[in-house]
Parts: sequence; C-alpha cells; structure tokens
Amino acid sequence: MTIAQKIEGLLFATGESMTKKKLASIFECDENVITEGIEELRTRLTTSGLVLIETDDTYTLGTHPELASLLEQIKKEELSKELSKASVETLAIILYRDGVTRTEIDYIRGVNSGFILRNLIVRGLIEKGIDPKDSRRTVYSPTSELFSYIGVTDRASLPEYATFSAVFAEQDAKMRAGEQ
Repeated sequence: MTIAQKIEGLLFATGESMTKKKLASIFECDENVITEGIEELRTRLTTSGLVLIETDDTYTLGTHPELASLLEQIKKEELSKELSKASVETLAIILYRDGVTRTEIDYIRGVNSGFILRNLIVRGLIEKGIDPKDSRRTVYSPTSELFSYIGVTDRASLPEYATFSAVFAEQDAKMRAGEQ
C-alpha cells in the first residue's frame, strides 16, 4: 500500500484534518514522504468525487464542489426528519453525562454510535470538545440549540437530573478508584 493510499484511508476514516507533522508521526516517516504522498493523492483525486482540502498545512478529505447542491438537498431532508430512537437515546446520555466520550456512549448503548453522533453534530444538537481530563480525547456536550429543542434552560431542569448526576458521580469515583 502506498503512502498516498494510507493517507487517504486515514483521512477518510477519521473525518478530521491532520497536519503533515501528525501524518508523519502516525506513519513513522519523514515529512517529505508525506508531502510526496499528498501530491500523489491530490493527483489521483482529480477524477474522483472526493477532493483533498488544504488549510494552513492541514489536510482533510471533502466532496467535489459539483456535488454541493445535491448534498445540501440531502442534508436538508435529513435534518427535517424526526429524531430516531437511537438519536434520542444518545442525546439522553450526552445530556445527563457532562462531557462524555464516544467510547462511553458506545459502552452504555452497546453499539457503535459514530453515525448517530455525526448526525447530531450536523443538526447542531451536540458539539465536540477536548476532554479537560485528557487532551487526547474528544468529548460530546449538548449545545444551546439542544436545550432549546427540548424546552429546558439548563441541565438541572432535566427530569431527575440530581438523582442521575449522583449515580454517575458515584460510578466515576468507583472507576477512578479501580484505576489506581
């Protein structure tokens, strides 16, 4: 597999922007090798529905500009649909847990929640942030639009929030005690 193919696969799988330095670190190679791979990938994508987007030395994959109107139409249709049971379940976890990781959500739900999380982000109901306890992890939090959508002003207004908050705090304390 070429470095260009590896870069393409990684950018596709993560869906996030990465610098040459980060790519070189991941693939344990020199940044010049990454530069060559990026150029090869850019050339290969000229006949694809995907494009390589470069912003301030970061790279990500995006869709070809000619698809913009079609994708906008699909996105509008998706956003106008009611939330699925899985989406509501995921929102409840995010609302009652203050800053929850995807791993924690997947564990609680028992299934992969990646697609649901993406849809909730697109709808503007949740947002990604950096975990204050570990800057390498991403946490999901509710947005003000979510609170508006469900008709509450803050977490404390959620049904039985104090009870659930205490249970989660107790579980977190037990987990931390077990890690030490």
